[in-house]
Formats: sequence, C-alpha cells, structure tokens
Amino acid sequence: MSLQLLLVEDKPATRDQLLQIIEQSPFTVSCANDGLDGLNRSKSQHYDVVLVDHKMPLMDGLALIKSLRQSEHYQQTPIILMTTQDAAHVQPLADKAGANLCLPKPVEAQRLLGLLNDLAATTGNPQQTTV
Repeated sequence: MSLQLLLVEDKPATRDQLLQIIEQSPFTVSCANDGLDGLNRSKSQHYDVVLVDHKMPLMDGLALIKSLRQSEHYQQTPIILMTTQDAAHVQPLADKAGANLCLPKPVEAQRLLGLLNDLAATTGNPQQTTV
C-alpha cells in the first residue's frame, strides 16, 4: 500500500514543478486547486501528508490547516505550508494554525524530497508510485 499525499496549490505551473519533485518520492499524489477543494478531498480520503500553499482563492492555506486540525483524522498528520512571503514572518502564523513546517517558495527540490523521504520512512516502507 502506498502513502498518500495531498498537494493543495492553485497555480498550475507551481503545481507541475512540485509534482515533478514529489514523483521521485514514495507518495501517490492527489491535487487540489484551492483550500476549499483540499478540504473537500480530505473529507473523502485520508492523506498521510498534506502540502499546502499559503495564499489561495476561496480558502487560504492557514484556514485549511486550521480546518484539518479540527478533524480527528488529521490531528497527527504532517502538514507543510509553502509560502512566497518571508517564511520567518509566516512561521508563527503557520505554527498557530497547526502546520508542522513552513517552507519558502520556490521550494528547494532536494529539501522537499528529503523531507518526504524522511516522512515516508517514519510512516512505513511503501513502494514508489506516481499518479
């Protein structure tokens, strides 16, 4: 059984760049176009990791993280917030919302891949798969 990752990113070009990185990890990826889409997807399927953009239409990343943390299914799930703003300023907001980590954008490929591989190792030992 493969590990499931939800990528919530509203910009297609950024989403494609992130997918290229994530495809090298042990995660099967589902994509959401905005925070509300991400919230709806998280209710119909459980994800092992959630990777969330900060600024999005309909529901921003911080609101999504707060909503996910209210669900018993996502209280312990690793959630990573990505931001184009100064990560040092966003980090306290991310912490308050319940994010495990705040990454600056553009996301460094090797850092993200290392994080995902570490998360996969602590969650299980899945076979590498891509969607």
